[in-house]
Amino acid sequence: MNWFRRTFEISHTTHKAIVSMEGIRGFAVFLVFLVHYVTLVDPWLTKSSITQILSAYVRSIGNIGVDLFFVLSGYLIYGMLIRKKKPFGIYLARRIQRIYPTFTTVFIIYLLLSVAIPSESKIPDGWAGLIFVIQNFFLLPGMFNINAIITVAWSLSYEFFYYLLIPLLIGSLRLRERNWETRFKLFFFASIILFAYFAFCGGHIRLLMFISGILLFEVIDQEKIRNIPPIGLPALALAIASVILLDVFEASGWWKYALLFIFFFAFCIDCFSSNGFANKIFRFSPMRWLGNMSYSYYLIHGLALKFMFMVLSTLHPPKSTDDWIFWAGLPVAFFVTLIPSAILFIFIEKPYSLSYKTTPASAPVIAETSNNTINSDR
Repeated sequence: MNWFRRTFEISHTTHKAIVSMEGIRGFAVFLVFLVHYVTLVDPWLTKSSITQILSAYVRSIGNIGVDLFFVLSGYLIYGMLIRKKKPFGIYLARRIQRIYPTFTTVFIIYLLLSVAIPSESKIPDGWAGLIFVIQNFFLLPGMFNINAIITVAWSLSYEFFYYLLIPLLIGSLRLRERNWETRFKLFFFASIILFAYFAFCGGHIRLLMFISGILLFEVIDQEKIRNIPPIGLPALALAIASVILLDVFEASGWWKYALLFIFFFAFCIDCFSSNGFANKIFRFSPMRWLGNMSYSYYLIHGLALKFMFMVLSTLHPPKSTDDWIFWAGLPVAFFVTLIPSAILFIFIEKPYSLSYKTTPASAPVIAETSNNTINSDR
């Protein structure tokens, strides 16, 4: 247990962290795992069976994991920038350091596998392939209609767009000089206008999850809501239920993201601002450890799953009659994905992206929750 604590805890030497946020990251990345697991296991499932129907709902639920990540990023990056002005070059260099060492490692692995297994490669031949690789390396898939070599990397395009946009907004609108009410109203009404725009015109509506995080920061930082009732877990349950119901009635669209915008706000404000049951759940150490290595896990778990199912298809070809594989394979698949993720975290992400705040073996490893502190690098 001490080895796990030394390895997967992250010390925050210059500030205290919201500890439950680490657990929420672990939960969010597990949801993402479920999406890819149910997609790959589907050929083994009996058509229209209860298991296959359930797996479709699990896929819908899992998709909201990325939206939860966006809310957390909105909170963290905005909070870091609104409190203290940072030179843009230093800020951008830190964002690059946070993203690229781990991403580049996984990207190279994908390129090597594309050469070794051409049948699985997404890269076109000739000059088009070179351009495609460059586009992927600079995180263009997602914001632009470009296929992603690393399937999940589309979300990094959204993240980096937010990284570039929010300091420009803060600077150009002089938001640090305005009171919190003005900032809150600005982002609140901007979210309403943008939801209306995306509802009629389409586009990257999931970007609005970042604004949910921004509003969350403004409310928590000013301590405007006290004695919060235990709304966190009911809000999370409503987020999950709304996704299922909207899928059942084929009415997802912009409604889905509007509801997630609200429910994730309520869920996080309870977890971050109280010491209630929701906060205690997401402070659970193994969940936080998964959250601390969630970026490594996010990038490489799909590759581990793909390898596992390639082996399974050789040993036990899909027959569309093996629903038991869904249930038996779920814990096995999750364990398998933890191994390369931990290796990537230990040898790449932690030393090269988190090195300046790595926990010494003898140092305290858990920071207390504070309503007025943020983890500026996660």
